[in-house]
Amino acid sequence: MKKTLLIAASMLLLFALTVPQAKAQEVSTGLDIYSSYLWRGAKFGTGAAFQPGIEFSAGGFALGAWGSYSTGSEEAAEADLYVGYGFDLGENASLSFTVTDYYFPGSSWTESESHYFEPMVSLGVGAFTFTAAYMEGLGDDEINSTSDLYLEAAVTAGLVDITLGGGDGQYTDDGDFNICNIMVGTSKEVKITESFSLPVSGAVMLNPSTGGFHIAVGISL
Repeated sequence: MKKTLLIAASMLLLFALTVPQAKAQEVSTGLDIYSSYLWRGAKFGTGAAFQPGIEFSAGGFALGAWGSYSTGSEEAAEADLYVGYGFDLGENASLSFTVTDYYFPGSSWTESESHYFEPMVSLGVGAFTFTAAYMEGLGDDEINSTSDLYLEAAVTAGLVDITLGGGDGQYTDDGDFNICNIMVGTSKEVKITESFSLPVSGAVMLNPSTGGFHIAVGISL
């Protein structure tokens, strides 16, 4: 399975680097600041989280880096690389494939046990999005050799986004597949001046498996 993940990542990276020059190319950067780092039913670290990102895109291809760094006493640092490709399937429908290399600073980036690879596929149909992801740890020890499945369905209803996710392994209390992420979120543009508005978002998240309940708000720059 580990060889399969590495091959998939290499193929997507190769495609991204061979995009025809005629396609529109763009480099974008951004910074999100959240009161807490919430992800798939879990809260990471303590204090506010600064989440920078940079992405190169050309046509349907995307190649980028994303990180999260908390300010509290329990640091939750993360630095990820990803590559993906998205397809238009006609009016109001899309399909995308992404491979992400999750890295958690604290050990050398060159050590295989520091990385978790995840292929992910997402299908968008109108207001609905369906996602399937499989995370594989590259380490040989019990902690880093995890293999976790995550499935998610989300819908946008007016100003509200509703997410229902289920997973196994790290996502649930006993490691068995169960509902692990029920989230309701919203976002809006707060007008600061005549020419500048600040995107603000907030979410309420419940993990029925672990009993965790969290609320977070954030801004995007």
